[in-house]
Amino acid sequence: MHALLLVLDLIGTFVFALSGALTAVRRQLDLFGVLVLSFAAGNAGGITRDVLIGATPPAAIADWRYLGVSVLAGVITFYRYATIERLRNPVQLTDAAGLALFAVAGAQKALAFGLNPAMAALLGMLTGIGGGMLRDVLVTEIPTVLRADLYAVAALAGAAVVVVGSLLQLPPTATTLAGAGLCFGLRYMAIRHRWHLPVARYVVEESSRDARK
Repeated sequence: MHALLLVLDLIGTFVFALSGALTAVRRQLDLFGVLVLSFAAGNAGGITRDVLIGATPPAAIADWRYLGVSVLAGVITFYRYATIERLRNPVQLTDAAGLALFAVAGAQKALAFGLNPAMAALLGMLTGIGGGMLRDVLVTEIPTVLRADLYAVAALAGAAVVVVGSLLQLPPTATTLAGAGLCFGLRYMAIRHRWHLPVARYVVEESSRDARK
């Protein structure tokens, strides 16, 4: 199981590092800025999870492979941005896959460190969305993961499957794959059909009224 979680973590790191690098290039950052944002997006969720569960130093700091895949994603995007941009749809799918991988790996690791089921599910979600949140904050945007395409909801759903499987004492590999599949499916359908949760209309209407004054 440890080997599976490591693989899921590294793949998720590469995918989210790619999204961070894409954002950095769009904002016209230099190579150093692209690599920093790439590392932040790819590893913030995992670092936060590890710190909260007491797994220190965090895997992303202790294991050079996390830095390696982050730098690789950043360099590829910096020098081949046009190619990556043309692959927008596949990149969105890989982003959904990265979310799923991080969410289930985060939940499994939290359970392995003895956290209660509810907190393990929440940490799984945080692992999935943490990198995207930091990426957006660093470029002064409201985090997309909190307001679009069921991003956080999909991550929580995938992590919840892992937790329920653990409570029912089902095979961890099977529940991990099932949770990843549910998370990926929800995220994919949200992208394809533009699914969103209800918006706080009162706040929006009040803001619009104030803008007209």
